[in-house]
Amino acid sequence: MRVIGTAGHVDHGKSTLVHRLTQIDPDRLAEEKQRQMTIDLGFAWLQLPGGEMVGIIDVPGHRDFIENMLAGVGGIDAVLLVIAADEGVMPQTREHLAILDLLGITHGLIVLSKTDLVDDPEWLALVEQDIREVTRPTGLANAAIVPVSARTGAGLLDLTDRLTLLLADLPQQIDRSSPRLAVDRVFTISGFGTVVTGTLLGGTLQVGSEIEIQPSALRGRIRGLQSYKQPVEVAQPGSRVAVNISGIERTTIQRGDVLTYPRQFPATLLADVHFRHLPDASRPLKHNAEVKLFVGAAETTGRVRLLDADILPPGDTGWLQIRLEKPLSLAQGDRFILRYPSPGETIGGGVVINPQPGRRWKRLQPDVIERLELQMRGSPIDRVLQAASQPEPMSAAALQKQLGYTEVELQSLIAEALDDNRLVELWPGVYMAAEFRASLAQQILAALTAFHHREPLRAGMQREHLRSQLHLKQAVFNALAASLDQVEINGGSIRLREHQVRFTPAQEAQIRQLRQMMLAAPYTPPSPAEATAIVGEPVLTALIEMGEIIRVQADVIFARATYEEMVAAILGLIDQNGQITASELRDQFNTTRKYAIGLLEHLDNLKVTRRQGDARIRGPNA
Repeated sequence: MRVIGTAGHVDHGKSTLVHRLTQIDPDRLAEEKQRQMTIDLGFAWLQLPGGEMVGIIDVPGHRDFIENMLAGVGGIDAVLLVIAADEGVMPQTREHLAILDLLGITHGLIVLSKTDLVDDPEWLALVEQDIREVTRPTGLANAAIVPVSARTGAGLLDLTDRLTLLLADLPQQIDRSSPRLAVDRVFTISGFGTVVTGTLLGGTLQVGSEIEIQPSALRGRIRGLQSYKQPVEVAQPGSRVAVNISGIERTTIQRGDVLTYPRQFPATLLADVHFRHLPDASRPLKHNAEVKLFVGAAETTGRVRLLDADILPPGDTGWLQIRLEKPLSLAQGDRFILRYPSPGETIGGGVVINPQPGRRWKRLQPDVIERLELQMRGSPIDRVLQAASQPEPMSAAALQKQLGYTEVELQSLIAEALDDNRLVELWPGVYMAAEFRASLAQQILAALTAFHHREPLRAGMQREHLRSQLHLKQAVFNALAASLDQVEINGGSIRLREHQVRFTPAQEAQIRQLRQMMLAAPYTPPSPAEATAIVGEPVLTALIEMGEIIRVQADVIFARATYEEMVAAILGLIDQNGQITASELRDQFNTTRKYAIGLLEHLDNLKVTRRQGDARIRGPNA
């Protein structure tokens, strides 16, 4: 199933031609019939001799309705560019050609209509020559010119045959399991409720499935599907589809919204794009200029940020980041058109490269441009690796959504990148580029080296502090740190394996003095302040981290051997008497209430003991 568009000047007979081909009048509005002019999008379909159904979108040709035209050409596979034989190429024809070229539409036919009004062969030859001249720089340079008359029927059979051949040459629509339907009509049917129509791309839709409307993120369910007036259970990509939705009011949906499956294409207010400025644009594009963006069936105003230049002259290409006035659902590879709002003028278009940049880029930064260039022109594996080069590792589903490959294509690319050691699997089904992982690992090692240099007497760095410093999520940091042979993790501390705490001879002498003082009064040892006065704060901290001294409270420390002796005694007395009080502990060791209370509260925190009234009993961690 394919969708084609008919474009051309208002007087070139597009709607009449569509009516003659399909027996369907694409002009729906009373005003259109009264003025004999297409104002809004018209829809029809045609069954070719081979049985294939072709959807037709008839777009307005008049300059006043160019923005309605843009809402209809975003999802077409090919175009019938209609030019009247008695008038030839008109200014609007040139604008339509420029728009089709910017949208990357390279398949089409030039329909030379109203040939019954021209008897002069030389005039027809001049018109065809003019057509060849104006189409030469566009994707329709080699399109066949088909003379027809909708009034007499002359040439219509030839047009149908050529259309059959044209559609046979189109690349196959791929089911990427990521359906997107840009809504171009929304209405209600009595007894059925909300109905939206559009051209389905990227995957199938199935009756009963949950769907999401973006950018509102409203959820509903598919009640029914029709394609070319026929009910279907499954709608195929590349076809015109009407979707009957339950659970969403008609008033909450508008043209330009996108129907998709939940969480597949979230809306964005920023987009990185590659832009081609039309040679005949009236003025250079300036940084922060206001523009109107047209993509799919949507439009919104926004501001352009020039990333690689201060101004962009007509005819040049460049990188833009567009800040949108309202959120849109975009995907990588979407084609877009830019116009100035007032006075209205089509100035260029291009391709969405990154629909979710997540941040404003600094301007004139070579690394930013290099990254965008790779996203646009890199090999499939390069694009996978670039997508996986970020602190947040990527699942296969996330990679598929961002890159647009089919599941089979992506799994093949992942397997090849893993075999080449260019991609690593951090944990099952979650990937990171090997080069980026190596960079993060180097940052961990560098941070630990710097820490050990600053704090040579510290046994290690706090893991959480290092993780926060590197702005990594917990799971990513843990996976990286655990994979590094040079690193040792001990509870909440992390260090380089080669690092050892070494005291100077003077510090060793001070430590011996402290040990003697703690041995002389093991149950009423020096306070942390007194110990600091003897060995200094860095040495005391090192002794605590090494486990030689146990700090049970801010103002209470014990030598490790003493601590273990007292804990064992506490548990023994609890087993003997069923409980122990602070007074009993004080009397047992001839200590003071400060030390007894300090130790018991410390053990309460560790759940070795549990307070019960004024006494302690065994805790769950005893």
